[in-house]
Amino acid sequence: MNYRNIITIEPGKRGGKPCIRRMRITVYDVLGWLAAGMSHAEILDDFPELTEEDIRACLEFASDRERCLMSAVGEH
Repeated sequence: MNYRNIITIEPGKRGGKPCIRRMRITVYDVLGWLAAGMSHAEILDDFPELTEEDIRACLEFASDRERCLMSAVGEH
């Protein structure tokens, strides 16, 4: 999967935060719900416009950001 096909960033939407497929739901919203203990099924029930692939894209996006951060820190 390539999260770049799902995660969008628009300067005027949600303060430029990464969103899912141009919707107003951010990656951070989804990550917060998962961190709070919501299951994928619960998220999809509450937000039927989302898909399982959207949730996986959020996780992949977060993983990629973490990897980039650690690479940048390791360079110094």
